[in-house]
Amino acid sequence: MHEFDYLIFIGRFFPFHNGHLWTLQHALRLADKVIVLCGSARQARTTRNPWTVDEREQLIRASLSQEEGERVFVVGVSDRMYNDQQWLTEVQNLVDRVIAVDTTDLGSRQAQFRIGIVGPPRGGSGDYLDLFPQWTRVEAPEIPEVQASRIRQAFFDPERADDFSACRALLPAPVFDWLLAFRHSEIFAHLQSEYLFIKRYRQSWAAAPYPPTFVTVDAVVIHSGHVLLVRRRSQPGKGLWSLPGGFVQPHERIRDAVIRELKEESRLKVPAAVLAGSVRGSRVFDHPHRSLRGRTITHAFLIELAPTQEGLPKVRGGDDADKAKWLPLFEFNRMEEQLFEDHFYIVNWFLGQV
Repeated sequence: MHEFDYLIFIGRFFPFHNGHLWTLQHALRLADKVIVLCGSARQARTTRNPWTVDEREQLIRASLSQEEGERVFVVGVSDRMYNDQQWLTEVQNLVDRVIAVDTTDLGSRQAQFRIGIVGPPRGGSGDYLDLFPQWTRVEAPEIPEVQASRIRQAFFDPERADDFSACRALLPAPVFDWLLAFRHSEIFAHLQSEYLFIKRYRQSWAAAPYPPTFVTVDAVVIHSGHVLLVRRRSQPGKGLWSLPGGFVQPHERIRDAVIRELKEESRLKVPAAVLAGSVRGSRVFDHPHRSLRGRTITHAFLIELAPTQEGLPKVRGGDDADKAKWLPLFEFNRMEEQLFEDHFYIVNWFLGQV
């Protein structure tokens, strides 16, 4: 009999490497079953989040024996960058749902089972485990030389092909073989192009005495149950939908910048004075990983436009956007995989305040 009925293992698995495999197999020795929660689910593909939950599940299962795989559940969990309680609730709900399906008892509750959560020791990257006091903490030491970020860099950087070959020793064989095949796909070509763009972008300010912090603005424009989105014309995030916004110019104030960027990117047929008078709130969004371009802090503004007999104002893409549209809010939650950077989470934060 195992010590636990279920152990929870939370990770991003970009990619699933030998350190993850060691932790998962350690969990399987302690528990009847393991629930693997893949983070950064449903986000647009980037070089930091290159693979879908389905692809990551495929790699996890390919690395396990048949007996091990039959005892593992894999589900995706969103990041919820600016609402920790939403993320905690989603994790708890997912675990509850898996147990209910596994036991074929929709009335089952977590309290009926011996549940733990497995991860790194305290004092490092595993401090998030303390957010789940209801589950017994199980520490699994990390393998220090295995870092997913370095594997991704070697994978996408054509100048580091030899480094990626050396990653064979850090990855389960099925994962390495799958990645080799993935390098011949159109998706890889697109991601590598983005990687090289970001690399050149960062090199352009590498000689600065300190890494710069960029200041941007974003407009969350709501009108009659719709939100205004624009489609990005160029890298990074070419083809993804985003909020109208951009960099603050040296000579302007934050609020002036958001009105200017809104008008430039959406050609919104509303006078600037009306837009400024329709600002209902603002918030700074500063997650360290919100942008691959570097440390980028954005000031987002909620602009609520009053309904008129003319309906939704006309919009069209301009400047850095090749298209603009009003999206009904009921459709917005289906757009997470098509949104640039953290814009999905920014909109959701403001919708919770309306």
